[in-house]
Amino acid sequence: MTDSVLEISNLAVTFDTPDGEVEAVKGVSFSIAQGECLGIVGESGSGKSQSFLSAFGLTSSNAKVTGSVKFKGREVLGLPRKEMDAIRGRHVAFVFQDPLTALTPHMTIEEQMVEVLTHHFQVSSAVGRERAIEWLERVRIPEAARRLKQYPHELSGGMRQRVMIAMAMMCEPALLIADEPTTALDATVQAQVLDLIEDLRRDTNAAVALITHDMGVIARMAQRVAVMRAGEIVETGDVDTLYNAPKADYTRMLLGAVPHIDGARAHELAPPDAGAPILQVDDVRVHFPIRVDGGMFGKTKLLRAVDGVSFDLRAGETLGVVGESGCGKSTLARAVVQLLPRTAGAVTFLGRNLLPSERDAIRRARQDLQIVFQDPLASLDPRMTLGASIAEPLLAFAPELNREQREARVKEAMAQVGLDPGMINRYPHELSGGQNQRVGVARAMILKPKLVVCDEAVSALDVSIQAQIMKLLIDLQREFKTAMLFISHDLAVVREISHNVLVLYLGRAVEYGPSEVILRDPRHPYTKALLAAAPTPDPNAARAKPRVRLVGDLPSPLDTRASLRFLKSRIVDDPDATQYRPQWIEVGPGHFVAEHDAAEAAAA
Repeated sequence: MTDSVLEISNLAVTFDTPDGEVEAVKGVSFSIAQGECLGIVGESGSGKSQSFLSAFGLTSSNAKVTGSVKFKGREVLGLPRKEMDAIRGRHVAFVFQDPLTALTPHMTIEEQMVEVLTHHFQVSSAVGRERAIEWLERVRIPEAARRLKQYPHELSGGMRQRVMIAMAMMCEPALLIADEPTTALDATVQAQVLDLIEDLRRDTNAAVALITHDMGVIARMAQRVAVMRAGEIVETGDVDTLYNAPKADYTRMLLGAVPHIDGARAHELAPPDAGAPILQVDDVRVHFPIRVDGGMFGKTKLLRAVDGVSFDLRAGETLGVVGESGCGKSTLARAVVQLLPRTAGAVTFLGRNLLPSERDAIRRARQDLQIVFQDPLASLDPRMTLGASIAEPLLAFAPELNREQREARVKEAMAQVGLDPGMINRYPHELSGGQNQRVGVARAMILKPKLVVCDEAVSALDVSIQAQIMKLLIDLQREFKTAMLFISHDLAVVREISHNVLVLYLGRAVEYGPSEVILRDPRHPYTKALLAAAPTPDPNAARAKPRVRLVGDLPSPLDTRASLRFLKSRIVDDPDATQYRPQWIEVGPGHFVAEHDAAEAAAA
């Protein structure tokens, strides 16, 4: 380590609101040296992001900022905007948590990336475009040249985040402020993005401020850690000392709430019913026609979002569905609960074959098929009170209840999920993210459904709130014998809550079996890569963990050869040809693996 790049002393941020002054940051002090990664951890609202936003003039007009912020020895707090603009983007780069709000919606990806280079380096458009393609490929965006012509809304959340990281890293800044940079990314892409940030730090001797609530990411990346709570730093220290001998009770609580892939589960799962499956999914396929040449008469290809997936689910059983963005997890779940039309295949629920043509039968089954979405604020109507949102299923499926009876059921459901029934008349914006997610769970469970789909239901929550929601789901499952499809890219979370695991890759299942078996002894190279990329909340284990990388570029899902990435010996070299379908091999009791070639994952 050499000279300090950033020195923050006694930084305080106060917002003037109609309800009085709110102290967001209370006298925070820390420094980051050249070549150092400082991890800043804490739950939502602890002041992590606000400390850095206010340091570089990115606060709202009602904020009062005091203290000292020195960047490379120069005081920058309160600099005029023109001088600050010369620093931001070029010497200090931000990667924000929500790329959809950080990217300009009416500009193409190319325009936004090239704008950064032309503003700071005055390069030509052609040079800027080549540099943009290079960086999109480095952050593993397939068909980079084609993506340049697209707008942010045309990309997935994970792709938008990768674009943000590429834009931040193009200028090789002296200080990179990464604010939850990998929250929306899959495990393997997250590992590669963290490798990119680490490479930038080592190659350019840049300082990195890594803001996150993921203790596994901190264990892997940081040399020092600052733990924040309620606007204050409660503990600092080198990463090994903080993880092995935390001094603050809050730090111990954060570390204790982190789910682990190995070791004992935090909560024992009740065994599923031994009877017949309540849900049978047989060779389900969901295909979308995509025009690839543009225009009304352009060539059409099939996007095989789900391409022949089968599984059974019993009462009281949780099936974890894992895989990267675009593998078909959410599409499969929506096809199962009849929110998307199936191209082929059968879904049998409670002994009834749910045919797309039988709308009345599907509607009757709907009360036993519920879903909890990833973003509770997006799934709750902001104009409806919590009570009205939770009662909505009762209006549709229990019309015989009067207003008082509905209110009693709503209050009972709120109490079951740990919400104060006195909050029944509040609105979503008045609650925290964890409380709103409990509202979503209460709404899904109020009819005591036989099947609940949890689509990334805890991925956006802090670790302590995440642990509470998972315990809530486990308790409700034990009480009501509810079956769950639990979709997540976080393998530790899946292991904590799932009896069995289904691994998807580009619309196809590649491994299935008991969660303890698959996560301890994975057989498919894709499952091995997912496990190797998962963050480990232990610095020593993270450093010793073998790295497994997938060989080759990320294939296009429109190419029929893509699904045979792990069985290249059977590929027909034609992107439109009908390809061989790998067969299932039973490698242990209830443990099935798709055929694959021997060496497709490489250790690095």
